[in-house]
Amino acid sequence: LGPEIPPHFEGRQEHPLRVPGRSVFVGQREFFVREMGAEDGPPLLLIHGWAYDSVGTWHEAAPLLAERRRVIAVDQRNHGRSDWVRGSYSVDDVADEMAGILDALGVARADVAGYSMGGMVAQAMARRHPGKVGKVILAATAACPIPDRRIAIRLAFLAGRAIARVSRIEGSLVTQRYLSDVGVLEKRYSRWQWQEALRRDPTLYYEAGAAVWRFDSRPWIGRIEQPVMVIVNTDDQVVPPHLQYDLASRIETAEVVEIQGSRHEGIWTHAAEYAAAIDRFLGAE
Repeated sequence: LGPEIPPHFEGRQEHPLRVPGRSVFVGQREFFVREMGAEDGPPLLLIHGWAYDSVGTWHEAAPLLAERRRVIAVDQRNHGRSDWVRGSYSVDDVADEMAGILDALGVARADVAGYSMGGMVAQAMARRHPGKVGKVILAATAACPIPDRRIAIRLAFLAGRAIARVSRIEGSLVTQRYLSDVGVLEKRYSRWQWQEALRRDPTLYYEAGAAVWRFDSRPWIGRIEQPVMVIVNTDDQVVPPHLQYDLASRIETAEVVEIQGSRHEGIWTHAAEYAAAIDRFLGAE
């Protein structure tokens, strides 16, 4: 019942990616887009993971990738500054919206890089909209992210949602402490991270988790026709490495890149390695 007391933020506080964005409409829904790099460069669509928006996932790697191409970073529904859409949905729904965003931007075809949940969206997009997808980068992701203990994980999601509906403070504090303790979160971004965590709608946040829980591309992932690179975080604590390798094994022609010692925060801690691997795979287009 008392006031909301934020943690103490040391030093000057900054936004991690000072790139202005704009919104586009897909049907009646509004999506927030940030673009970097040369407007006439080869387009690369970046799809973020669950919990963080395009800035949160890609702020370290996107500027590196923008040196050679037109980078398009999109906030998924229920994340960042895109529309909050009540009700359940699937990864396929997000894939269709990503294709619609490319149409709204006038982009006929783009390479697609997806991280974690974004990698699941990229898989679905390659299947459902093959004409719009060039090369595909699947990072820290899986064909079936929750193959076992499904009931227990579903119950954990429900419990997390219930707690977050009462208060979002505790979850934000835990996240902040973890990122600080493992040396991932730079002190100058602490206030930004805290505020982003508090912006989450508990119901919609766990609707995204439910979409991940339902996702399973195993029946069809081996039939996608685009060139694919799978980037594996070898020490990932969120998407176990064996599930990442399983995804790669199901795509006969997939190139596999291992980021040694990288945990699920690898897109932040090993951004230069990620960017180098993606640049090499995409080549001079």
